[in-house]
Amino acid sequence: MSALSEQEIQRRESLNELRRLGINPYPAEAYPVNANAKDILANYEREKTAYKNISIAGRIMTRRIMGNASFVEIQDATGRLQVYIRRDDICPDEDKTLYNTVFKKLLDIGDFIGVKGYVFTTQTGEISLHATEMTLLSKSLKPLPIVKRDEEGNVYDGFTDPELRYRMRYVDLTVNPEYKEIFKTRSKVISTMRNYFDEHGWMEVETPILQAVHGGAAARPFNTHHNTLDMPLFLRIANELYLKRLIVAGFEGVYEFGKMFRNEGMDRTHNPEFTAMEIYVAYKDYIWMMAMVEECLEKVAVAVNGKSTAQVGENLIEFAGPYTKLSMYDSIEKYTGIDVSAMDEDALRATCASLNIAVDASMGRGKLVDAIFGEKVEHHLIQPTFITDYPIEMTPLAKKHRSKEGLVERFELFVNGKEIANAYSELNDAIDQKERFEDQLKLAARGDDEAMAMDDDFVRALEYGMPPTAGLGIGIDRLVMMMTNQQSIQEVLFFPQMRPEKKAKVFSDDDFVALGIPAVWVPVLRKMNINSPEDLKAANPNKVFNDLGGMRKKMKLDVAMPQKEEVMAWFGA
Repeated sequence: MSALSEQEIQRRESLNELRRLGINPYPAEAYPVNANAKDILANYEREKTAYKNISIAGRIMTRRIMGNASFVEIQDATGRLQVYIRRDDICPDEDKTLYNTVFKKLLDIGDFIGVKGYVFTTQTGEISLHATEMTLLSKSLKPLPIVKRDEEGNVYDGFTDPELRYRMRYVDLTVNPEYKEIFKTRSKVISTMRNYFDEHGWMEVETPILQAVHGGAAARPFNTHHNTLDMPLFLRIANELYLKRLIVAGFEGVYEFGKMFRNEGMDRTHNPEFTAMEIYVAYKDYIWMMAMVEECLEKVAVAVNGKSTAQVGENLIEFAGPYTKLSMYDSIEKYTGIDVSAMDEDALRATCASLNIAVDASMGRGKLVDAIFGEKVEHHLIQPTFITDYPIEMTPLAKKHRSKEGLVERFELFVNGKEIANAYSELNDAIDQKERFEDQLKLAARGDDEAMAMDDDFVRALEYGMPPTAGLGIGIDRLVMMMTNQQSIQEVLFFPQMRPEKKAKVFSDDDFVALGIPAVWVPVLRKMNINSPEDLKAANPNKVFNDLGGMRKKMKLDVAMPQKEEVMAWFGA
């Protein structure tokens, strides 16, 4: 554990002093709350008589100590509220310890308190709570970053480092509460889609996350092992094959919001753990699914933005249908001038070379077409666009096209240059499905680690008969990015995947003594928040010398002050 800062030491001393006073800094009792900051600020002026007996709780965010009366600002889940605390109101008897000692000396910014009282308006016109009771609910041991805001609400000197924000989301959302709106919108996106599906009578279900066969998508899985069964398992890359088993079982429509796991790279639109929604509806096809997607996404946009449009970067995206439709081959020809529809693998490989698209020997015809599309087409698809009718090699789980040889009935929805949905007329021919899996095994033998595995049980399920079915998957994280105008997937995940945190080296007193610093002065330096030789080198030598004198008096050290030349020598001067 790294050395404690001076503030952390002081907070622990305050914690011990609270206990000596008989105050439990972490009480177990429930605290009664009957109001919140947002409600008070929004409704007090209209219903003043309704706010006479208020009980509210939150975290102290600012303090202004002014003798026998003070102001604090507390933050609850809905916002901030100013609280006026007067000594004689919270300490009506002769004992004034609660105010003079506990409130003024032992509480800090970041502590949780409960306050009871009545709402009033200050002379400056600010709606506030006049406290008549105050209770400590939780003592914080680390100081919060101080985020400063001007009168217009503009933030400066903020907690903005993405590495720290994503790693310590609990701090980020405390001092940057505006980011909570992103996650409220995320919840609204999911609930709107869920309500839409439920209204149509489709049932929400749950399927296994640990799977014996990884399938349902072209992706590299995470591997694990079940000790009791002594068998390998995979974290699911998709839930498709289990959901289709339920269509075989006789459900007309099933859907699932679930976590998927893909052992692949990370960037601004990819996280190895992500949320997807998949839905399967019997007796439908991919043409019907396009219309359903248009209607559903328009409802989502209206629910979260109040209109069918969403600002995504520089682009205003219109989510109301109808959306543009382009076949995969037509889209490539439109943006490259090259017709790849009749090309075999060798011709596609040569085309990739002419377009300076990197490929490797493991890539079959489907992946070569996909590589051209990804490099030359995707970024052009700003407004919602259905790319349809994919080569059969690209999609082992989709039904062969009803009229176009060599294609399947599939679409992907692209918005702002990114794919957010994928749908098929689902393959329900068990013999055809088995042959497609066998083709995937051949790609795996060539080194394609994203090729699908053979799933004999799924083939067996199809042999019992699956009705014509339309299936759809939507990437929830990317959809939320668009609905909240965020450019990074990390912004819409509470806890994105991070590299291991680099732990600071713990320096002992001997490390300081090795620099020529007398052992008696090492605790003093630590009190000054100098906990490593690097901290010392970064400090101003003259300031350190002057501060040593002040700390010597403050700590009442019975030791002679070092000469300035001695202190300069600590810095190598």
